[in-house]
Amino acid sequence: MSILCNTLECTDGYHWDPQTDHCRDINECETIPDACKGEMKCFNHYGGYLCLPRSASVIAASESPIAPTVPFNPCPVGYESHGDSCVDVDECVRHEHDCQPSQECINTLGSFTCQCPRGYRKVGTECIDIDECRYRYCQHRCVNVPGSFSCQCEPGFQLAGNNRSCIDVNECEMGAPCSQRCYNTYGTFLCRCDQGYELGQDGFTCNDIDECSFSSYLCQFQCVNEPGKFSCVCPEGYQLQGTRTCQDINECETGEHQCTDTQTCVNIHGRYQCVDNDRCQDPYVQVSDNRCVCPIIKPVCRDLPFSVVHRYMSITSERTVPSDVFQIQATSVSVGAYNTFRIRSGDDNGDFYIRQINNLSAMLVLARSVSGPREYTLDLEMVSINPLLNYQGSHQSSSVLRLSIYVGQHAF
Repeated sequence: MSILCNTLECTDGYHWDPQTDHCRDINECETIPDACKGEMKCFNHYGGYLCLPRSASVIAASESPIAPTVPFNPCPVGYESHGDSCVDVDECVRHEHDCQPSQECINTLGSFTCQCPRGYRKVGTECIDIDECRYRYCQHRCVNVPGSFSCQCEPGFQLAGNNRSCIDVNECEMGAPCSQRCYNTYGTFLCRCDQGYELGQDGFTCNDIDECSFSSYLCQFQCVNEPGKFSCVCPEGYQLQGTRTCQDINECETGEHQCTDTQTCVNIHGRYQCVDNDRCQDPYVQVSDNRCVCPIIKPVCRDLPFSVVHRYMSITSERTVPSDVFQIQATSVSVGAYNTFRIRSGDDNGDFYIRQINNLSAMLVLARSVSGPREYTLDLEMVSINPLLNYQGSHQSSSVLRLSIYVGQHAF
């Protein structure tokens, strides 16, 4: 609609049209960039414009002193005439749409549509975020974010290439903190230790097992703990037999002794003893390597045993008692003689006693448990009484077995 003015000047909101000599309304919605901000829509009216919500509409009055001039449009709504043709109007380019700023305007033939961004759905005129986690897109855990979602895996898993599935992580190949051996399992891993170690409370560290603290019977003598294992050692004079048992070293056979040519090496438990070859003391004279005889032609020999035989032996400490130690056996006996056996000397504490077996033999018995190192020298006497050789009474003679007993320091 135009207004006839008396001068070339028009009021605010109108401009002079020289072709018609009239004042015409200015469409501020087209001439002013971004006339309305935010979600507001610009509505032109005579002499000005209004910013109203996009859902608002303006109904023109039936009679108005100033009405816009609407040219005749022979084309359908959404089209405009170009010559003899009707051409689609691109409302999106002309900003003649009511899409929200977050929405995308898509032109269609004769109209337009408002499309929400990906991850949103349209409810009425608004775009609402789609909660993709409701559709179980993720194998483990789903985290919804505006317009999208992300998948997360439980500890011990990682996202597969599709960003939805979870695959097991081989922690053993990724530097798991196992100090010795690592075994991968589904979703986790296990630490294991070598023999001789045990897993610590943290589940990662392997600590040495002190096997020696578990039992005193692992080794015969002494247990030595080592990283991951233990070993047995033996005292001086012994050598390890197998892995746990100690065996006495016979220095007399190995040649490790220091006895002279005039001495005899006697092996005992854990060591050796050098004894003189000639141990006969006056009035005895040596008749063999270990036998001394007191000649009957010497008056002093009448009150002494006729012969002394030297023997040597070794026993261990803490033997179970009573324990048979040495058997005495007569080598020659006169016909009709009656023999008895006794400990003549060397057993002041009563650690031994004699058990006679028969007329020709007897057994030396350890009566009390003894500990070494210790040495006994026992004179074991066999007294022979022969009535047949008696002219003025019974004839009596004796012989002595001088037994040197060495008690070792250990019970083996």
